Amino acid sequence: MRVLKIAATGMAAQQMRVETISNNLANMSTTGYNARRAEFADLHYQQVTRAGTISASDGSVLPTGVQLGLGVRPASVTVELSQGSLRATGGDLDVAIEGRGYLEVALPSGLSAYTRDGGLKRSAEGVIVTSEGFPVAPEITIPDDARSIAINAEGEVFAFFDDAVEAQELGQLNLVSFANAKGLEAIGSNLFLETEASGPPNVSTAGQDGLGTLRHGFLEDSSVDPVREITELIEAQRGYELNAKVITAADQMLAATTQVR
Repeated sequence: MRVLKIAATGMAAQQMRVETISNNLANMSTTGYNARRAEFADLHYQQVTRAGTISASDGSVLPTGVQLGLGVRPASVTVELSQGSLRATGGDLDVAIEGRGYLEVALPSGLSAYTRDGGLKRSAEGVIVTSEGFPVAPEITIPDDARSIAINAEGEVFAFFDDAVEAQELGQLNLVSFANAKGLEAIGSNLFLETEASGPPNVSTAGQDGLGTLRHGFLEDSSVDPVREITELIEAQRGYELNAKVITAADQMLAATTQVR
């Protein structure tokens, strides 16, 4: 019976939806995390009788045909690019991106990665790095005798010293945008890679070319809405149960068929 395979695809789809929701809930406290949504599409259709087929000798045409669906398939798991709330931390190197844009990070492989996690740190050499130790591009080094650090909305980094009144500019944090940010490849650790779908990176100054600005001393919270996730989890659970009941009904129908004498 075709129904067994169709219901199995429905159960697999709801299982994938639950896995996506589970990942969202697991990252509800992850800095700069954007919620994901599982999207689905129907499978091919078996054309038993095509619409428009001539049904009689007088040339009558069928207004509708007989098309039997074969189930559902995953279409994509897309990122919802929504701004998370900004949380004040007071950290010298904490920056939140208010609006569009990503910070560029240099990986050990030589590739560039991109992140919205502005929880930056200072390495033993004074270089501004991410929590994983990857330097932010362009590389900025903080002198050992710097008393404090300030970062303005355009990303300019300043250091204050005990023996000087004026702040010294150390460099500038640029922001990067993409024509299709949803096409970026997530690699974990709050990092993304450029892909053919995302398009090339467009590097610019914060506050220009449609990019957001930087908020010093803040971090962007996860955009996950726990109430919405729990609601969708219940829907996915019910969908899984219904498809399981379809399989049970089909099994009973097959059993009745085998008992026909």
